[in-house]
Amino acid sequence: MGKPLVFQSDFGYDDGAVSAMYGVAYSVSGDIKVFDVTHNIPQYNIWEASYRLIQTVNYWPKGTVFVSVVDPGVGSTRRSIVALTEAGQYIVTPDNGTLTHIKRLSSVCEARVIDESVNRLPNSGESYTFHGRDIYAYTGARLASGVISYEQVGPSVEVSSIVELPVSEPLVHESSIKGSIDVPDVRFGSLWTNIPRRLFNSLGIAYGGKVEVIIENSTRLLYRNTLRYARSFDAVYVGEALVYVNSLDYLAVAINQGNFSKAYGVGTGAGWTITVQKPAD
Repeated sequence: MGKPLVFQSDFGYDDGAVSAMYGVAYSVSGDIKVFDVTHNIPQYNIWEASYRLIQTVNYWPKGTVFVSVVDPGVGSTRRSIVALTEAGQYIVTPDNGTLTHIKRLSSVCEARVIDESVNRLPNSGESYTFHGRDIYAYTGARLASGVISYEQVGPSVEVSSIVELPVSEPLVHESSIKGSIDVPDVRFGSLWTNIPRRLFNSLGIAYGGKVEVIIENSTRLLYRNTLRYARSFDAVYVGEALVYVNSLDYLAVAINQGNFSKAYGVGTGAGWTITVQKPAD
């Protein structure tokens, strides 16, 4: 029995791209089990692809093979690699920053460049724009089904050479912390920050206490208010905003049964910052 094969991409479901990758996987082995993280990563958004991996990978068993394809540089000289985490999961992906969060917050213990002379869908050599099907799905399926070993993926490369996207760290002041808004909780509009719970605790604000929240982008102030710091959404009224700790143990902002991002026009990523502090007496 093979290991799970888990796909992620920015392809969506409007055409046959995802189905084609599934088909390649099943053509390698009919016993393979295919799952998805998501295929709704915003187009070309390598940062969010990286974040969704750290949100997911560690909860899958040793030997699971992830195929992540958000690849605006498809057909270029960027490398195609398979990373091995310390917990034993494999990630098949273009080396374009998709491994940023896994490398920084979890651990990558080994990486190999895919040998495309061996690990490429037969008769696809002149196809330069669908490596998700021709290289990543094919290699991932071969690895998950045991057709090849990890060593047969291709030559080993230094983990330090894996491409990382720029990452900002929270800035701590006397009574405040300034961080970034990394990603949305897509369906519910919560905003997930890069401020870990343990760092927020240094402000001495207990559950039920008040937090002043300031949200800015590169040009202007978008939001400033004092919110309750709550364990869960039922600690505040429906429609009320709150600060809470998300499932990755980082600070987040939400509206109970509402969409904070849409309500206040707040985005995520580069240029979006959040400051949390004790309210003035």
